[in-house]
Amino acid sequence: MQTKKIVLHTLVKSRAEGYVNGNLHRDFSPFIEKQVEQKCNQMAKRGAEIVKCSAKGYIDHISNEYEETTVYYHVEVESLVKQRSFFYIEETVEKRKALFYKDTLLKDEEIYPFSTSFDSEEMDRYDFDEDEDRSFNYDRRAAVQYAERYWNSHNPSYTNFDVNCTNYVSQCLRAGTAPMRGYPNKGQGWWMQTKNWSYSWTVANSFYWYLNSSKTGLTATKKTGAKDLMIGDIICYDFQGDGRWDHSTIIVAKDDDGMPLVNANTYNSRMRYWTYEDSSAYTPNMKYGFFHING
Repeated sequence: MQTKKIVLHTLVKSRAEGYVNGNLHRDFSPFIEKQVEQKCNQMAKRGAEIVKCSAKGYIDHISNEYEETTVYYHVEVESLVKQRSFFYIEETVEKRKALFYKDTLLKDEEIYPFSTSFDSEEMDRYDFDEDEDRSFNYDRRAAVQYAERYWNSHNPSYTNFDVNCTNYVSQCLRAGTAPMRGYPNKGQGWWMQTKNWSYSWTVANSFYWYLNSSKTGLTATKKTGAKDLMIGDIICYDFQGDGRWDHSTIIVAKDDDGMPLVNANTYNSRMRYWTYEDSSAYTPNMKYGFFHING
């Protein structure tokens, strides 16, 4: 097992070095080339570069079958990004698995973190809970402070899920004093009560349709582009472009071009550029939902 640990350590280190200087370790180029290329291309489009990167890998568990071994591990990456005279730190936690035959690495890949399954009882696309209009004062600073505190940890006051992106974003909105409504109907409104919650609180697809249609309580205005959004606003992602929304993020900052940097759970990340073009989930058909939270 020690040899496998050394191989993975070198692989993780090589990827971090590739992000900075573009040079790929010859022995590991087939495993990291695409990911490094995606990251560097995304940076170049923005006039940005990673000037320093550190990465640490941690083994989660190991599965053996005959002479094949699958190592499940996660990598914590911290990158110092320079965009002209603007600097910021991006952090990500990525879950991966590596397949070995004896001590030879055969495959290394990200564990696809976003669920595309749907509960047949999900909230409908349109919210029919038409209470009288009432507004609230959204505390964007409090929402972002919460997003920064819990981007890579679990608030014990809430249930945590394997696919936790929308639950995390909902908690951020609630920290910003967003009003809940609809309890106890899981298919109505947006709410969390101890061990029970609405579909819109936890399911990315339901959350998108709630923001798209709600007229009371927590409401949002759909925008045409990411630059129209503010910190504390929400971006939703349909990776396949098939009308089923897979992921939710919250904007915590803007880069030197005024474009959003987002925090997220599931693939835990902080100050990540909003397009997700460097993600294994990215496809050319990806669609985005840009929501300005009213209040």
